[in-house]
Amino acid sequence: MWLKLFFLLLYFLVLFVLARFFEAIVWYETGIFATQLVDPVALSFKKLKTILECRGLGYSGLPEKKDVRELVEKSGDLMEGELYSALKEEEASESVSSTNFSGEMHFYELVEDTKDGIWLVQVIANDRSPLVGKIHWEKMVKKVSRFGIRTGTFNCSSDPRYCKRRGWVRSTLIMSVPQTSTSKGKVMLKEYSGRKIEVEHIFKWITTHAASRIKTIYNAEHLKEEWNKSDQYWVKIYLFANLDKPPAFFSALSIKFTGRVEFIFVNVENWNNRSYMTDIGIYNMPSYILRTPEGIYRYGNHTGEFISLQAMDSFLRSLQPEVNDLFVLSLVLVNLMAWMDLFITQGATIKRFVVLISTLGTYNSLLIISWLPVLGFLQLPYLDSFYEYSLKLLRYSNTTTLASWVRADWMFYSSHPALFLSTYLGHGLLIDYFEKKRRRNNNDDINANNLEWLSSLWDWYTSYLFHPIASFQNFPVESDWDEDPDLYLERLAFPDLWLHPLIPTDYIKNLPMWQFKCLGILSEEELSESSRDTENDSDVESTDTLNSEKEVFEDKQSIIHNSLGRVSHCGAEACSCANNYCQTSLHERKGRSYGSYNTNEDMEPDWLTWPADMLHCTECVVCLENFENGCLLMGLPCGHVFHQNCIAMWLAGGRHCCPVCRWPSYKKKQPYAQHQPLSNDVPS
Repeated sequence: MWLKLFFLLLYFLVLFVLARFFEAIVWYETGIFATQLVDPVALSFKKLKTILECRGLGYSGLPEKKDVRELVEKSGDLMEGELYSALKEEEASESVSSTNFSGEMHFYELVEDTKDGIWLVQVIANDRSPLVGKIHWEKMVKKVSRFGIRTGTFNCSSDPRYCKRRGWVRSTLIMSVPQTSTSKGKVMLKEYSGRKIEVEHIFKWITTHAASRIKTIYNAEHLKEEWNKSDQYWVKIYLFANLDKPPAFFSALSIKFTGRVEFIFVNVENWNNRSYMTDIGIYNMPSYILRTPEGIYRYGNHTGEFISLQAMDSFLRSLQPEVNDLFVLSLVLVNLMAWMDLFITQGATIKRFVVLISTLGTYNSLLIISWLPVLGFLQLPYLDSFYEYSLKLLRYSNTTTLASWVRADWMFYSSHPALFLSTYLGHGLLIDYFEKKRRRNNNDDINANNLEWLSSLWDWYTSYLFHPIASFQNFPVESDWDEDPDLYLERLAFPDLWLHPLIPTDYIKNLPMWQFKCLGILSEEELSESSRDTENDSDVESTDTLNSEKEVFEDKQSIIHNSLGRVSHCGAEACSCANNYCQTSLHERKGRSYGSYNTNEDMEPDWLTWPADMLHCTECVVCLENFENGCLLMGLPCGHVFHQNCIAMWLAGGRHCCPVCRWPSYKKKQPYAQHQPLSNDVPS
């Protein structure tokens, strides 16, 4: 995951550098920047009208170019980037879709349940023609969609009862706007009562109702009172302009950010004394001023801060985001990071897409699961201070120059999705190239054939299906399935055999292990030391020498090893131990020696080195061999003892129980109350 996150951050850095490269190319060819101001005098009448349409200002009563130019200047400074975006949007001939409502529930779900937007719905009564014709309605839809206003058509023939209950007996236009200034409040429906059925008049009716929700200030005393007032709004945006009403994009944003940002329009048309505006730092007209608890921010002085709906919307979202905005952002980032697996994974094409689908499902599931407790915590009243400090941090960081560059790049790449996808694909192909080269240098095996990878996937699946534990181990397990295919059918006849639980093998390394020792058998170093002592002290009795050797042996007892990988001197598959300790016959043990040592006496195991809860025995019938001196042993919770390698092979094969008593090898058991034999006890 960290590798994919690194590649995603590297991709964002590439996008940032690429945007600066494009700006340098434009500057080299034309000598202008996107933030450079444009003189409206140098623009044509058509371009001026395009700018006014994008800002949402009516120009139907202004036939002269001079009047249109003055209206553009009154609404705000024009930059090269805004002009380019407006012309590009005007050239786009794609039609905007409109919703056709199927009935009351559909209408209620989309229109009446929408708390932060505007809907314009054309109601067509039974056996009546629509109020707005098809051609004018398409123009209307295209015009209002620039400001985030959604449109739809409700035909009363689909639900005549609802139309009768609403009183829609004739074709009309309905507009829905939020009724209160609180977030997610109720909506109200307004019906168009104008006589002129023209696009400009309907648009003026919409903008007039939307502008009525904005607080308007007409004199300096009211401005002073509002400026010094403290209320529930932490963020306020002021528009100081010499206009009779605010632009349509400003009104649309006031509805979209209901409950989060307060929009205030200051009409300075008839102001004679503007000294108070100078006192609060307002020198130019028009001005878009953002006031926060941290201070005053002048919108339009940084990169990408255009006088348009999209630019100001991204700016306000970065300052005062909703939880849904953060969720969508995290969803986009997680999916971009997951798609990196398509290029990081090497091998067959089918393998890449299988890994990609698995990663997408895993990452999105984890994202949704992680958001659930976050939403629960945000409802707690004790986190209000944390929420305020988080917003304060966002406001500090998103009013910097770097943040303005990031917003400008976001608008640029979102308006050019083909460029975004092509750069992502190119970045992924570079990752694939370097990853493939790295693996070739490391001599990693890569299945480039789809059939080979599918075959290996099927082998892994069948191995996991029939041997759920052994599939994850490195132990070589001999299977009877290869010898007798009828065992497949036999196992299919008993479905419960498929449902054995997957038990982790970590407990094996915690099982007790020790070395088997016999009294009277010495190592080579001890034998050489004993021979030297015998030559120097020839007068010492043989019994004292044996006692001395026994004391030296007890002082140098072996320690318990914790490594599961130690291999003993034997290996086999199944064993059975006696419940009490057993010994081999005397004549079998005679003649056995360790090194050059030989004795005719019976060699008894040193039980003092055994754990207290282990049963005493001298034979492991996994390999049907007796325990030899120095052999590594392992005990199970039931008390039975085996060669370490023998029982490790048994447990790793998926048989998590004792071979003797079938007690679970991972479950504790009360130790046996056994008789500890003495050194002088000789079995009969």
